[in-house]
Amino acid sequence: MEKKTVLVAMSGGVDSSVAAALLVEQGHTVIGVTMKTFCYQDAEAELTGPTRSCCGLDGIMDARQVADRLGIAHYVFDVEREFTRDVIDDFVQEYAAGRTPNPCVRCNGNTKFRDLLRRGRMLGCDAIATGHYARMGIDEAGRPLLLRGVDADKDQSYFLWALPPEILPQLMFPLGELTKPRVREIARDLGLVTADKPESMEICFVPDGNYPRFLQKRLGAGHAALAPGAMVTTAGEVVGEHDGYARYTVGQRRGLGGGRPLPLYVIGTRPGRREVVVGTMEELHRPGVTIGELNWLAPPPAVGDAVQVQIRHRAKAVDATVASVDEDAVTLRFATPQRAVSPGQSAVMFAGDVVLGGGRIAGGDPAAGE
Repeated sequence: MEKKTVLVAMSGGVDSSVAAALLVEQGHTVIGVTMKTFCYQDAEAELTGPTRSCCGLDGIMDARQVADRLGIAHYVFDVEREFTRDVIDDFVQEYAAGRTPNPCVRCNGNTKFRDLLRRGRMLGCDAIATGHYARMGIDEAGRPLLLRGVDADKDQSYFLWALPPEILPQLMFPLGELTKPRVREIARDLGLVTADKPESMEICFVPDGNYPRFLQKRLGAGHAALAPGAMVTTAGEVVGEHDGYARYTVGQRRGLGGGRPLPLYVIGTRPGRREVVVGTMEELHRPGVTIGELNWLAPPPAVGDAVQVQIRHRAKAVDATVASVDEDAVTLRFATPQRAVSPGQSAVMFAGDVVLGGGRIAGGDPAAGE
């Protein structure tokens, strides 16, 4: 393998720690970097309970200890301004518009990888690496491809569809062929301080998971997204009152009340009317999806092509057919109707293990009267 100078993103978790360790073991010159993305002091001051985030000040210290253990340089890059503009502001705006964003996708596509590549070049690096469970490959024409990770339970390619395609040749994912248990085993064998560190589950800038409180701080308590409004059925019948449409996501069942013949689920929202639309499980299913804000990492499919599409992080990719495609949007028809197609969430298209590209689920839900 060609020896390179590699800039490794080290969050202070076990995955990025082992990614750096494997690259050192392979003989590469490795430089570790932790990205300071927001004001940790303000975020941690608001905590009311335990957090499993590895993105705070403790994460920086853990990453530095791992770097010292591996004998590599370690830097902290302050990208708070960029992160606030590209990720936090977008997160708030999307919820205010009645959509459900995915900030990790936004960070990868707009902040993390772009900044890593830029700063890596300044430090004389040939490649950048992260601890994502994904792989790189090449097609028959020699073009780089982004592939799913081997461990289906940990595959994180879903979060990487928004990467600028021009940076693919510089990417390395050392964990792509490994399972999570094996990664922890390697960390223990190397005596890394992060070996048994819990998974980071929260949104990094909302470490306690209380995103409505975060939105209230950013939008103000009187914002329409957090104000009471009517809860209505798809037929327009008022069946209750909600406490702010930004507190509800498509597919949600909790908090809708009971006493009805069939359980109700959130079908969508009407921000202009401050309404949350509810319906039955049958109404929650959709025959297809329209995807906007497209980014292609491989040649795009044509009308009539079969693809697999993943519409949520925890969902499996399902079979679909391309019904239409243009510069702005792709419409897919599912082989079988899918539940909880949520505007604002990411939809990622695959051909087997190859990530073709993705985008945001576009528009309002038809049942919500958009």
